[in-house]
Amino acid sequence: MFASVFISAVSLALFGMAAFTLWWQMHAWRTPETLAATRFTRPDGEAGLAFSLLVPARHEQAVLAHTIDRLLESTHRDYEIIVIVGHDDPETAEVAERAARRNPDRVRVVTDHHEAKNKPKALNTALPHCRGDVVGVFDAEDQVHPALLAHVDHAFRSTGADVVQGGVQLINFHSSWYSLRNCLEYFFWFRSRLHLHAEKGFIPLGGNTVFVRTNVLREAGGWDQNCLAEDCDLGVRLSSVGKKVVVAYDSDMVTREETPGSLVSLLKQRTRWNQGFLQVYRKGDWRQLATAGQRLLARYTLMTPFMQAFTGVIIPLNVFIALFLDVPVGIAIITFLPLITAMVTFVFEIVGLHDFGKQYGLRVRFVHYLKLIAGGPFYQLLLAGAAIRAVWREQRGRNEWELTSHVGAHLSHETPKPREEVHQ
Repeated sequence: MFASVFISAVSLALFGMAAFTLWWQMHAWRTPETLAATRFTRPDGEAGLAFSLLVPARHEQAVLAHTIDRLLESTHRDYEIIVIVGHDDPETAEVAERAARRNPDRVRVVTDHHEAKNKPKALNTALPHCRGDVVGVFDAEDQVHPALLAHVDHAFRSTGADVVQGGVQLINFHSSWYSLRNCLEYFFWFRSRLHLHAEKGFIPLGGNTVFVRTNVLREAGGWDQNCLAEDCDLGVRLSSVGKKVVVAYDSDMVTREETPGSLVSLLKQRTRWNQGFLQVYRKGDWRQLATAGQRLLARYTLMTPFMQAFTGVIIPLNVFIALFLDVPVGIAIITFLPLITAMVTFVFEIVGLHDFGKQYGLRVRFVHYLKLIAGGPFYQLLLAGAAIRAVWREQRGRNEWELTSHVGAHLSHETPKPREEVHQ
């Protein structure tokens, strides 16, 4: 009897979690008007704000020069680029210094002397040097559109936003089976789910292509240098004090990036993100959110690693019990409810992959759809493994920063230009 009740409760919980996740993924596609509202509005030709663009770079000598060159192509007339390098990283420092010598009016280099390095420490090192009205953050491997700053400038001025979150998109979907799923995951997150979070007034910000008014950032004390998800933490803290966040996604304006180069690298990256979410949950800033609905959304979002770790353990057990133990037919049927949402999700992912290819002018072949479907269970196992590892590391008090290396896989082939979208 107890086993039947337990199986039913777990199956219904998994069904509910999967249904919520699917609903969030589909948010931007609810109506044509909703989809149109997710884009940047066309700039008015004015340039009222100055930007300080921070580029933390550690052992990024292979990709940093390209990122700086792309930022220097910006059509905006008032910006500076501050590259932050470690005192123990001479190869990356040389690339940054060479760019600063070529462009002394645009590029400056700040050295991070912390013994233990991480991204938030690097960002905080540069914050006192920022001269602009708005601070923007980019990663060292980013491929940034020249017109992005003009669109962000207009978004700040036309909406009165304190924060503008632009889109980030992994591009090299063809590199491996997990790269395909990783790219699609970013597509749903930045194209749809972050818009829902902004609409609800609680948002875990993305790691780059995020722009914050400098005075707001300084009032908040910059980034939490002890948090493994400093972007999420900043978003939660700013949401909790009522700051206005605007999210905009255009396929022609997104910042393009590459997927982690190996499964181990992806596992470590997701472990860091998951552990960071747990740290933010434990800090409790989200409890200051104004409404019960916001606090519920925050609790659910930040506890995702616990839920993924739980599902990674319980789903195989649930399937085994349903198939091999003698349980009532009604209970066995309930155990397969999560499979219904899984199948609907697969269909939506297939449609999403088609839309992703169309948006970016990428040729999606039949084999990619097969890889998407076949790789689904294995990708979920990897995410569950990362969540379990994150919970274990958090319980053990291990919070060292595991760096994700970049090789420029998204730059190895010239990426076709995305199709033109109608700006509303």
